[in-house]
Amino acid sequence: MSVEFSLSASPLVRMAAKLISGTEVARSIENDLRQQVSDMRQLSASFQPRMAIVQVGGREDSNVYIRMKLKAAENIGILAEHIKLPRDCTQTELLAKLAALNDSPLVHGIIVQMPLDSTHTMDSHLVTDSVSPQKDIDGLNTMNEGRVALGDMSGFIPCTPAGCLELIKRTGVTIAGKTAVVLGRSRIVGTPVAELLKWEHATVTVCHSKTKNLSEVTKTADILVVAIGRAELVRGSWIKPGAIVIDCGINAIPDASKKSGQRLVGDVAYSEAIEVASHVTPVPGGVGPMTVAMLMRNTVISARRQLERTTAPVWPLQTLRLNTLAPPPSDIVIARSQKPKHISQLAEEIGLFPNEVSQYGNTKAKISLSVLDRLRDQRGGKYIVVAGITPTPLGEGKSTTLLGLVQALAAHRGRNAFACMRQPSQGPTFGVKGGAAGGGYSQVIPMEDFNLHLTGDIHAVTAANNLLAAQMDARIFHELTQKDGPLYDRLVPKIKGVRKFSAIQLRRLKRLGINKTDPDALTPEERTKFARLNIDTNKIMWNRVVDLNDRYLRKITIGQSPTEKGFTRESSFDISVASEIMAVLALGNNIEDIKERLASMVVALDKSGNPVTADDLGVTGALMVLLKDAFEPTLMQTLEGTPVLVHTGPFANIAHGCSSILADKIAMKLARADGYVATEAGFGSDIGMEKFFDIKCRASGDTPHCAVIVSTVRALKMHGGGPAVSPGAPLHDVYLQENLELLSKGLCNLGKHISNGNKFGVPVVIAVNRHGNDTEVELNMVKEYAVKNGAFRAVICNHWATGGAGALELADAVIAACDHPSRFDFLYPLQMSIPDKIQKIAQEMYGAGQIEYTDEVLEKIKVFTERGYDKLAVCMAKTSNSLTGDPSIKGAPTGFTLRVNDIFVSVGAGFVVPMVGEISKMPGLPTRPSIYDIDLNTQTGEIEGLF
Repeated sequence: MSVEFSLSASPLVRMAAKLISGTEVARSIENDLRQQVSDMRQLSASFQPRMAIVQVGGREDSNVYIRMKLKAAENIGILAEHIKLPRDCTQTELLAKLAALNDSPLVHGIIVQMPLDSTHTMDSHLVTDSVSPQKDIDGLNTMNEGRVALGDMSGFIPCTPAGCLELIKRTGVTIAGKTAVVLGRSRIVGTPVAELLKWEHATVTVCHSKTKNLSEVTKTADILVVAIGRAELVRGSWIKPGAIVIDCGINAIPDASKKSGQRLVGDVAYSEAIEVASHVTPVPGGVGPMTVAMLMRNTVISARRQLERTTAPVWPLQTLRLNTLAPPPSDIVIARSQKPKHISQLAEEIGLFPNEVSQYGNTKAKISLSVLDRLRDQRGGKYIVVAGITPTPLGEGKSTTLLGLVQALAAHRGRNAFACMRQPSQGPTFGVKGGAAGGGYSQVIPMEDFNLHLTGDIHAVTAANNLLAAQMDARIFHELTQKDGPLYDRLVPKIKGVRKFSAIQLRRLKRLGINKTDPDALTPEERTKFARLNIDTNKIMWNRVVDLNDRYLRKITIGQSPTEKGFTRESSFDISVASEIMAVLALGNNIEDIKERLASMVVALDKSGNPVTADDLGVTGALMVLLKDAFEPTLMQTLEGTPVLVHTGPFANIAHGCSSILADKIAMKLARADGYVATEAGFGSDIGMEKFFDIKCRASGDTPHCAVIVSTVRALKMHGGGPAVSPGAPLHDVYLQENLELLSKGLCNLGKHISNGNKFGVPVVIAVNRHGNDTEVELNMVKEYAVKNGAFRAVICNHWATGGAGALELADAVIAACDHPSRFDFLYPLQMSIPDKIQKIAQEMYGAGQIEYTDEVLEKIKVFTERGYDKLAVCMAKTSNSLTGDPSIKGAPTGFTLRVNDIFVSVGAGFVVPMVGEISKMPGLPTRPSIYDIDLNTQTGEIEGLF
């Protein structure tokens, strides 16, 4: 009869030995895991735990184990991918595959099937250590092994040892205080199981091939774990009566009674052990199924950790402490006093994965658009636009307020909060206005990187724009200098005896109604129709660009070289941020949308008045290639370590003046449902904010929750009749001393901007940006006026001097405003005619009375309407220094006449652009630009003079 003995000091009691069925325990665990997976899918319908099993070669014994794992994974609801690498796979190739799996957010667990069946020498320890500790569901990475040795079970526990421990616990016997003996010291089983038992407070002895009197040692064990790889080594006489015996071995021995001629046994003589032990694991059906079950458990744990990380309401953001000085030093001194976090740390904190982050050094990184696909089911955060009143030429601190707000929200109020900003043009940086990184203790850092080349996006736009211009002029030249036949033959040449259309040429044929794909099948008339664009050089709409202020490029003559055979024409340069390509990048919802917009850009009209597009010139694909990296926003950080996404940089007075839709969408997904995304709109509510609502939000489909309008006492005094404010000139005394009369007269400008915001149905929060000479009476006058005239709330801010701490009231006001119902609506429907849209904007946003058009503008409107462009949005090009078209007129006049001097269409961007007053798309340098102050310190390598 089988007997079982008590592990206590009480008299021996004879009873039947108990079988520890790993099969049954594993089944119970798998049932629980199946429910856990179902629960996770309830939280996120598209989420599914996923494991990758990497196999080198094709050993059949490995295939058996892999099939077991695949079956268990399928049963639980884990998506398991079997990645088969050939036997001639090199170690470098294997490590590269593991690196890709480590970086993929879609993979939660990685197994490298051992042994590695390769024709090349491979270091198995290096291979297992190359699996990320966070995905090492086998628990074989040295970091996870080390954690177990130190009693830290926060990593992954090796599967077989974990299974052994689970089986011991299922017996109901208390491990603490027991004597445990482990036979075997392998890093896969023996050593980690000994550590696990030690941290369960057993007294553990590890035996190995050099252990003397082995049978005597094993007889002391209350718990005996055997993993030595020798068939039936441990006999019944080696076992202490009443002990728990866990047999990890699996060995094949001859057995003539079996069809295969052999049977599987463990390292313990099972038939003898059951006569002595209290609990015994069988072989097979003991530890084996538990190893697979623990592997599945680790996969589910890894998946749950990722899901919790990406759905937690608050980021684990490590903020940076500010050491503020009073008075604050220069912006660049403040920026350099703060050491930024490594950008990879920030990326991880806000929920990004390594393969979604392309680092440009340690402080900035491109963010992959794949984030949007991964987080497609994630509800986005609250959407806030920051604009201003009609500013002075010095600016009123809109970017500074934007950054102070998000620093307050994220670093002080513990909310997920992003700032989304435009990339500054080098025109203002080297001109008068300076950079756009914010100021004081509310800045983007490093400010030198932000204000200069950043990650090269503007240069990419410049190259793409100028490639299109070069192709257009080259095509005009070639059409002027070649007859139809040679022109067609050169456009569709024979290559290695084969002649065929490219994909973009086939698209042109389709637009022309020529349904042929064989170049030789076209009739002479069709060849001419295909080959000749017949661009009217008097109706070219596309200029070259450069990212500098250069007044001498406003009007130029091109084609003067003798090689161009006298085919000259007048042209001009625009500043790069005025390029339609910049607007297309800013307004595209995805890469395909951007491609369609680029293709549809109209560069000229032909001699019949038909539009000629970038696609007609065959350049769309080349533009996409040049812009490939520029599709992605750049991640940076504020002085307090909160995230900033920088992307695109269209000016607001000559374009729509907002950062990209893609950056905002990524930010809203990463901020999550309870988070906040604050984005800027250039200049005042009449310009940037109106375009944000009517153009950007219409294109994106996103609904804003709040508008913040930045105001200053200085600007309102100017609108009250104060002297002109000029860059580089000292401020008049009225701006340095209390003057309530001037301020009172200028408050009407603030009232107009509040009214503008309210017309879109969103709560308007007024941020009164404190300057050093403002008095409390003046500040409170502005605050009280704002509340009485329709603002949801008005607060006085001091973020320039104190960072996020100085914008806490603003943060609280924004939180309250975002909780307030938004009744957002557009100012006008697209079905309106172009003149009606212009009138609606001019009267509602500017306060205008009559609209005047030149005859040329009226003719263009007629042509645009015939082409269907009247259904596009309207993007007014107007001075930012006045609500009117005259920059010298201040305050909030009404009933004035607004004159539209010119109009053009940006079909790719999706808007018609009426030009009001003297607006140039190429700024010029002043008498004393900031160039004079900018230098490179040759000793330290630091940039000096930026602001």
